[in-house]
Amino acid sequence: MEKIIKNITKIKTSDNAGFAFFATKNEKVLTEMMISVAKENNIDLDKYTMSLYGEWAGPGIQKGVGISMLPQKSFFIFGIKYSDPTDPAFGAHWLDCTKLKSEENFIYNVNDFPTYEVDIDFNMPQLIQNKLIELTIAVEDECPVAKAFGNENTVGEGIVFTCEYKGIIYRFKSKGERHSVSKVKTLNSVDVEKLNSINEFIEYAVTEPRFDQAIEKVFGEIEPTIEKMGDVIRWVVSDITKEETDTMIENNLEPKDVNKYISTKVRQMFMVFLDKKIMG
Repeated sequence: MEKIIKNITKIKTSDNAGFAFFATKNEKVLTEMMISVAKENNIDLDKYTMSLYGEWAGPGIQKGVGISMLPQKSFFIFGIKYSDPTDPAFGAHWLDCTKLKSEENFIYNVNDFPTYEVDIDFNMPQLIQNKLIELTIAVEDECPVAKAFGNENTVGEGIVFTCEYKGIIYRFKSKGERHSVSKVKTLNSVDVEKLNSINEFIEYAVTEPRFDQAIEKVFGEIEPTIEKMGDVIRWVVSDITKEETDTMIENNLEPKDVNKYISTKVRQMFMVFLDKKIMG
């Protein structure tokens, strides 16, 4: 409890577009939110630090986007976590924040507004690129948050995508061109049919028997080590280029189209192989 008050007090000394005043005014509300989450999750606030995350938005903060037309500066909660300041190895643990809001105090929750879900294969993220472009353009054409407040046909800034993997939160943002004061990289549509063809070829060509052969050729009787992973990758790439050229031609593929995906899959297979060796 004391830590929460101390952290909010620290905010007061460093203002940003009126947020320090807002936090001071709503100190009790914000503190009660964090305490409620701590109680629900049996978290000792004398030991752990609770952190609340949100977007400060509204008139006079952003320019040229729909949320700058909100009737009042508002705080949009998108995350809450706890950590141990005395133990960096403890890391940060994110908790459910979907119930946190106090609309009468202009504290909203992003989960109450339109959200988007996509499945991304990070071995071939290009497959989702067209969908990301489509969603980003739709938000840019009309900000869903501003629309919820009655302001239609206003520019949306972009979409923040979030995923959790092995307890770690990863985020990236897709942004349109019209709202930005900085240069935005424009993505062209991708050939999904070709990417699917590449994916099918990788599944066909990068097999366990071929991988096992690479291990035998590179290491022989020597104990496999990670230092020679590059040699294993190069052997598989070379063997596929030599043995599967006809298949690539039939599928209108060239070595430059598939080599990096071969490398990625072999790297994954090699790491699994080493883990199994270590585990016995």
